[in-house]
Amino acid sequence: MRKPLPLLTSHPTGRSAMTCRYRCGDACFHEVPNTSSNEYAGDVIARALSRRSVLRAGAVVGVAAAAGTGLAGPGAESASAAVPAGKGPKPGRPHGRAAKGLRFEPVAPNTADKVTVPKGYEQNIVIRWGEPILRGAPDFDPERQSAKAQAGQFGYNNDFLTLLPLSSRHRGHGADQLLVANHEYTDEVLMFAGYDPEKPTREQVEIAWAAHGLSVVAVSGERRTGALRAVPRHPLNRRVTATTPFELTGPAAGSPLLRTKADPRGRRVLGTLNNCSGGTTPWGTVLSGEENFNQYFANAEKVTDPERAATLKRYGVTGGASERRWEEFDERFDLTEEPNEVHRFGWVVELDPYDPDSTPRKHTALGRFKHEAAQPRLSRDGHAVVYMGDDERFDYFYKFVSKKTMRRGHSAADRRHNLSLLEEGTLYVAKLTGDSPAEEIDGTGTLPEDGEFDGTGRWIPLASGDRSYVEGMTAEEVYVFTRMAADKAGATKMDRPEDIEPSPRTGRVYVALTNNTDRGKEGKPGADEANPRHGNKHGQVLEFAERGNDPRARSFSWRLFLVCGDPEDPGTYFGGFPKDQVSPISCPDNVTFDDFGNLWLSTDGNKLGSHDGLFGVATAGSRRGEVRQFLTVPTGAETCGPLVQDRRVLVAVQHPGEVDGASVEQPASSWPDGPGSYVRPAVVAVWPKDGSDVGR
Repeated sequence: MRKPLPLLTSHPTGRSAMTCRYRCGDACFHEVPNTSSNEYAGDVIARALSRRSVLRAGAVVGVAAAAGTGLAGPGAESASAAVPAGKGPKPGRPHGRAAKGLRFEPVAPNTADKVTVPKGYEQNIVIRWGEPILRGAPDFDPERQSAKAQAGQFGYNNDFLTLLPLSSRHRGHGADQLLVANHEYTDEVLMFAGYDPEKPTREQVEIAWAAHGLSVVAVSGERRTGALRAVPRHPLNRRVTATTPFELTGPAAGSPLLRTKADPRGRRVLGTLNNCSGGTTPWGTVLSGEENFNQYFANAEKVTDPERAATLKRYGVTGGASERRWEEFDERFDLTEEPNEVHRFGWVVELDPYDPDSTPRKHTALGRFKHEAAQPRLSRDGHAVVYMGDDERFDYFYKFVSKKTMRRGHSAADRRHNLSLLEEGTLYVAKLTGDSPAEEIDGTGTLPEDGEFDGTGRWIPLASGDRSYVEGMTAEEVYVFTRMAADKAGATKMDRPEDIEPSPRTGRVYVALTNNTDRGKEGKPGADEANPRHGNKHGQVLEFAERGNDPRARSFSWRLFLVCGDPEDPGTYFGGFPKDQVSPISCPDNVTFDDFGNLWLSTDGNKLGSHDGLFGVATAGSRRGEVRQFLTVPTGAETCGPLVQDRRVLVAVQHPGEVDGASVEQPASSWPDGPGSYVRPAVVAVWPKDGSDVGR
């Protein structure tokens, strides 16, 4: 007889308790891992000089001048960041139509159990959980699932998406692009009829292992529409799972901290877990961030060594049995049996999607934490720079700068060289300083007297190769225990830094800070200029520009681009755009850009009563800050992996039907295939019916 699930209640993040339970191991109901006493920005603000004489709402060049940089670089035509004070359109006085790329009728907030798209747009399912992608894989049969079948089928809970071009030699199989998708986690209650969370079977556990990881799937676009179709059994199709061999690279590879009984050399790991967002490299590979890996490991409460217990606690590894009970089927998930296995997760993964026989790698030089994403850009002289967020309350955001430069050639030697770029370089963490007096940051979100939340920042080096810059820690310890190194360095505690991406047009970098309801609670850090609200349930988007628009710079200027929430709330801000003309947005998570430089934001945990969605935001011109909602997702779902092309928009619809109390027997959603079918995460393409480009 199936045991009833424990009563679940909604979490402060806006997600269902079921989602928090399976995705991140109830992180928001646990003690905040960061208990360091390092300064947060509020401590610094009181000592900072006000620059009101040069800063006014919209006069961003003042910030840039004071920081010795600009919030936009060469080629940032029409960007408000490049407009001198007193020149150009004023915030609050928009003119003309919506920005190019955003000319669609915004979708109204709603709770429909479907993907709701703008008037005049159509959609199709590109691929669902369980659809076969490898040769020999069977069609999905929910009543006859097996680990072998799942290892050849599209994985569960798709998150990050990217599309890569195919060469002419691969197009003969009917495909024109290559889709790569992350599979963040499994929700066994919605995968298996009669699932007993206290007594999972070996087959269920092995299916879950096979449903994690990544999928590489060739796709074909329809000529007359924007529809996209998966091409099963293509030669480049691939599944990467929780048991796929990975190579550890970089300065911590081989460290005693990474050695296990199964891998005494500390250089080979089985699998990747909780792959959230990611990035696409200029050399044609895909990066994937391992996020909430902590929840998969059991028996932290039995660890008695105080130093080891402290490192586990700092990464949120707590308690006895794990949620999925994997430790009962593989001892590497039991901390009392394999104390170092947990150190082998929490990295940035790199996959070569054009070589299905290649071994994917985990790059230790980029540090270990809850990686939401990893988005690279190139400096002018060819160094690879990767921006990364640590998705935890009061944690930090980072960047990595490669030692070597990218080669532009296409030879095998050039390819090998570029595949080594992330193996050596310098890892930094961000420290932000606001420019307003502390008394003007009161925790309500009210703008300070100078009209913006803004200031300057610097990148604090943590390690470079075998050299540590953190007192009392070796370089290997910095890479494996990066959170603790950043604590010692005095980084700024942020409100859940998630996806971070640079604009391909201006070079400005945007950080999605999803929320932090613990901000301002007793014993917790209060509001500061970069995180200006207590009990922050809606999140914000931070925009920064590297000094001289050089991603290798050691300093930057920053400002809050959006302070999300109900536009009628005086504590919200939309880049200076009139708040009565924007779509309400809550809990920004993943970011991407269209060809016009508009920022697109997907949400996770909307606290405004609507389902999550995808939003386009103008970043330049008189309509800077105008938020327009493009779609919403079904009941219980999260919008992930947005990708905006000329003719179509792609989103990953993750965990549909994941509502408290839901199960296979009692579904909360009938998406995507209607009543009587399993609820299945899927990738969706959306395009204009008339054949025009998106948002024109």
